[in-house]
Amino acid sequence: MLHLPWPDLAAMAFAVALGYTLFGFGGFGANIVALPLLAHFVPLRFAVPMMLLLDLVAAASVGLKNRQLIERAELLRLLPWLLAGMLIGATVLARAGERVLLGLLGAFVLAMALWSLASMRGGTKSLEPVSARWAWPAGLGGGVFSALFGSGGPLYTLYLARRVPDPGRLRASIATLILGAAAVRGVLFLANGLMAQPGLLQASLALGPGAALGFLAGSRLQARLPVARVRLGVWLMLMASGASLLVRSVGGS
Repeated sequence: MLHLPWPDLAAMAFAVALGYTLFGFGGFGANIVALPLLAHFVPLRFAVPMMLLLDLVAAASVGLKNRQLIERAELLRLLPWLLAGMLIGATVLARAGERVLLGLLGAFVLAMALWSLASMRGGTKSLEPVSARWAWPAGLGGGVFSALFGSGGPLYTLYLARRVPDPGRLRASIATLILGAAAVRGVLFLANGLMAQPGLLQASLALGPGAALGFLAGSRLQARLPVARVRLGVWLMLMASGASLLVRSVGGS
């Protein structure tokens, strides 16, 4: 990682800055944007824990707000399935081959982009409540992709959005879940050795300024750009990124 040429390091810094710009702008995770780009320069099992270190710093700096609004019953319902999914995801990340990981990330990003574009075309509709029994697939799937790529949030957010109608309680619950999932990922990555990779801490420190600048830029742009158009551009870009990763996973290049 530390021996990459400067053009590659600059491209990685841009990918991280872009991810955190969109995080600062729209509040959705930087990983799903940055990882498909970082995967062209470093192995995913290096990029994922590297981004986790940046996520933990960002979460600590932002902090949890409105703790009294957290829907504890819903989080406790998700927790066992989330932990099981994260254990599965961390095991796959540590043991699977790079082509398998590229294919999984490409398929996940492409599916999320297509689903989001379809949702945008459908317009804003009120979400129908769902049974609590949906906690297990939402928690399990969210846990797997949280550990694999730090991008499981959309899956358990879909569940919580249909169980917690109050926007304030929903935001507080999601923020708590994301922060807790990041902390658990850190423990799992320490246990399976992913955090011990040479150059990991140095890489995170080197890319940290890009993440900070991106977050500040996104926060400033929030009131100046139309959210719907920005998200449309993001999901179209992710369609291309996901497709390129799928091609690489099949071709092995």
